[in-house]
Amino acid sequence: MSLLVRGGTVVNADRSFRADVLCADGVIKAVGPDLDAPAGAEVVDAGGAYVMPGGIDPHTHMEMPFMGTVACEDFESGTSSMLAGGTTMLIDFCIPAPQQSLTDALDQWTEWGKKAVADYSFHVAITWWSDRVAQQMAECVDRGVNSFKHFMAYKGALMVDDEILFKSFSRCRDLGALPLVHAENGDAVFLLQQQLLNQGITGPEGHALSRPPHVEAEAANRAIMIAQTVGVPLYVVHTSCKEAHDAIKRARDSGLRVYGEPLAQHLVLDESVYYEKDWDLAASRVMSPPFRSKEHQKSLWDGLVSGSLQVVATDHCAFNLQQKRMGQDNFTRIPNGTGGIEERLKVVWHFGVNTGRLTPNEFVAVTSANCAKIYNLYPQKGVVAAGADADLVVWDPQAQHTIRQKAHHSKLDVNVFEGLTVTGVPRVTISQGRVVWKDGALDVRRGQGRNIRRPAFAPAFKAQTVWNERTRPHPVRRQVQVQQTP
Repeated sequence: MSLLVRGGTVVNADRSFRADVLCADGVIKAVGPDLDAPAGAEVVDAGGAYVMPGGIDPHTHMEMPFMGTVACEDFESGTSSMLAGGTTMLIDFCIPAPQQSLTDALDQWTEWGKKAVADYSFHVAITWWSDRVAQQMAECVDRGVNSFKHFMAYKGALMVDDEILFKSFSRCRDLGALPLVHAENGDAVFLLQQQLLNQGITGPEGHALSRPPHVEAEAANRAIMIAQTVGVPLYVVHTSCKEAHDAIKRARDSGLRVYGEPLAQHLVLDESVYYEKDWDLAASRVMSPPFRSKEHQKSLWDGLVSGSLQVVATDHCAFNLQQKRMGQDNFTRIPNGTGGIEERLKVVWHFGVNTGRLTPNEFVAVTSANCAKIYNLYPQKGVVAAGADADLVVWDPQAQHTIRQKAHHSKLDVNVFEGLTVTGVPRVTISQGRVVWKDGALDVRRGQGRNIRRPAFAPAFKAQTVWNERTRPHPVRRQVQVQQTP
């Protein structure tokens, strides 16, 4: 069945223009003025609204086993929530347990993903190292995974050391895959946690105190240096502080291909919440890295404006209050994670576009197009153009919405943006050429989502490696002087 989106202003990352959008068979067939609706076509009125590519959230954790429990959001509820918020695709993290086969873990996540109601894809984490891991990274790439994550935090669980970073980054380079890092110095965090507990600090405020900006900045700098040594691009997930942003900016200014990803939560919420008297309220905001001060928020917004930071994600990892209370007497046992996948676009529009920080085109760049380009999905995703997937959001820039847990579509019993009134909301969301969200109502089908394969990279990685080889100092053979005996 055909679908015509009529009367709106198309907004892509590069330009805006008045046009209709004709979709059929899950693909955009035409973009232009005054298109005729085929017989029997469904017509969506976009008058007074923007027609943009659906959002892409590259950082989610559905059904993730973590810290002695499992994230309550599954692929069905998570992808339903994202569609209600105007996002049409997510990239979730497959995280093998230490010593677990990468491909076995990917099989498990793939099985979970079959519940999705919209498109999804996977990163795979490297949590240990062996020749078997190196081989299985190639098998993952053959299955459409072109990115591998490395935790520099969570000592004794997911954390990997510099040797593994070097070996895995090198393997990523050879495979044309992008390495990602969770940049926090896990050793420093562990020691700070012990110091705070010994001082009697057990509440959620200890979480923020144990993960100051310096531990993130150190790890970001270290990962960048290792990537430079190896000769591979790097993506730094959930960049939350000025010091880590500065490290990324310096690397980019020196010609390195380094990407930074702030989260919607870090752009809006600050560290004061950890000192709330209501323990549940404070604990529900515990995530890593923690929320920062307003100074750091300004740096993140500045990075999005200037281009030194490229993508806004959510790190959507949902734990209900009952799960958070596992850390009632010890902040190190509070499961780390918050929601945000349904609210991301609304929050970035309200605090970005409505304040004049971002143009509508820049909004599309940081919520969709840049992500599609970085993860080799463009122009299948991230653009309103003939031949692209028919994943669209009709955005009403004037409509208001107050965010409430009781009205969201997540399984979470809390919402970190509770009570926030935003201007600018999705009027209609279209996934695979089908209306799935319209005027506050979802119409989704379990299993409708597709596992989108992302091919390996070649040109950018080859260029990065060649540049690294050209600029690396070459060893000089020592000239040994042999003294002649008289």
